[in-house]
Formats: sequence, structure tokens, C-alpha cells
Amino acid sequence: MANGFYLSASACMVLTAALHSYFGEQRLIQPLLSSNADIMRSALARGVLRGAWHLTTLYMLLSAVVVWRAAMAPAGADRVVLWATGLAWLAVGLFSLVRSRGRHIGWPSLLLSGALTLAPLL
Repeated sequence: MANGFYLSASACMVLTAALHSYFGEQRLIQPLLSSNADIMRSALARGVLRGAWHLTTLYMLLSAVVVWRAAMAPAGADRVVLWATGLAWLAVGLFSLVRSRGRHIGWPSLLLSGALTLAPLL
């Protein structure tokens, strides 16, 4: 039963990462890079902005691998890592929900990823 939760959480994380990368690039990164803000005239700042955004996506994918691996492990999955991963996704989802007052597109998948990771641990 736990494997299904972990596989679902991992799939949700991968989907969230893909949406984060694509829509973030389209709706946030490109408009910022096209702006006339002083900082956006710096090639370094432009590179750091885009790199940091997509580095976040990479970490989402990394956590998906961690949770997927727990689904494949024979009963010896590291519960501390799963708790930390699930709580991190849940916290980011709650923060996104509250801070954006529900307007941020990502809060449901962030919360769901965390909840699915934590469900077998409860």
C-alpha cells in the first residue's frame, strides 16, 4: 500500500517540476529578463536568475527520485528522509497557498506531493 503512495507522490513531484520549469520560464523568467530593471542589464544576474529557477526544478526531480526509491526499496526505506521530504513539500505548499491567497498555480500539487509522501508514515 505504501508503494502506491510513494509512486503517486513521485509522479506528482515530476509533474510539478515540469510545470514549474515551463510556466516559470514563460510567465516569470522571460518577462523579468525582458524588463528594463537595472539588475537585468547584468549578464551575471540574468544567468543566476534563470539558473536558480531551474535548479529548484532539479531539486524537485531529485526529491521525486528519493521518494520513488522508497517505493522500490524492500521495507527498509529511510523514514527520516521521507519525513523530511514530505514535510518540506507540505510546508512549501502551505506557504504558497497562504502567501498567494490561493492564487499560485502550484500550491495544490506541492501540498499533494507532501501529503502523499507522508501518508504511509502516519
